[in-house]
Amino acid sequence: MSFNQFLLTGSSPLLVHTGTYSHMQALLPELRTILGDRKLSYVFVSHFESDECGGLGLLSEQYPEIEPLCSEITARQLSGFGITNNALVESPGKILYTPDSEFDFIAYPVEMHLWEGLILFERKRSVLFSSDLFGQFGRGGNEKAFADWKKVVEGITHEHIPFPSGLASLQSALSALPVSFIAPGHGPCVRLSGKAG
Repeated sequence: MSFNQFLLTGSSPLLVHTGTYSHMQALLPELRTILGDRKLSYVFVSHFESDECGGLGLLSEQYPEIEPLCSEITARQLSGFGITNNALVESPGKILYTPDSEFDFIAYPVEMHLWEGLILFERKRSVLFSSDLFGQFGRGGNEKAFADWKKVVEGITHEHIPFPSGLASLQSALSALPVSFIAPGHGPCVRLSGKAG
C-alpha cells in the first residue's frame, strides 16, 4: 500500500501529512527544492498515527514556524508525546482562509480508535484530502475515475466507520460537498465525473 503526501504551494504553503520519520527524511530535499527560501506555513494532520504525523518533529526542525492543523485530540497527543505545543486546533464547520485557498474541516471518527479526526476539503479546487477514508491498494501516482460522488459516499460503510451516528454524520457532511477530486492517504487518487448536487 502506497502512502501519499500532498503539497499545496502558494503564498501560504500547506503540506497534507508528514509521513513517517523516514518519509520525511526523503521528502525534505524535495520541499527545499520546491519552496526555496519560502517558509512552509501549515501541515494538516488528520489524526495521530505515524504515517500522518511521524515526521512532524523533523519537519519542525527545518521549518520551525510551521503550524500543524488538527483536531483537539490530535493536538493533545502531539503535545503529550513532546512533538509540538503549537498545533492549531480545528473543528468541523471551521473554515481556514488563506490568500490562495479555503479549507473546510470535516469530522472524521478515525476507524483505528474512533478518535476525533478530521478530513480536509479545499473549496477553490474542489479537492477532498480524505486521509484513510478512501484508501486503496495501488500506486499513488495512478488515478481512477468514478461516475458519481453520491455513490462513493454511500459506499462508506460500518467497516470504515463502526459508529452509526458518526457514519451518518460523515456521510451527510460529505454528500453536501461539490467534490471533483479525492486525494487519499493511500493508493490512487480519484477523479469524479459526477459532483454532489
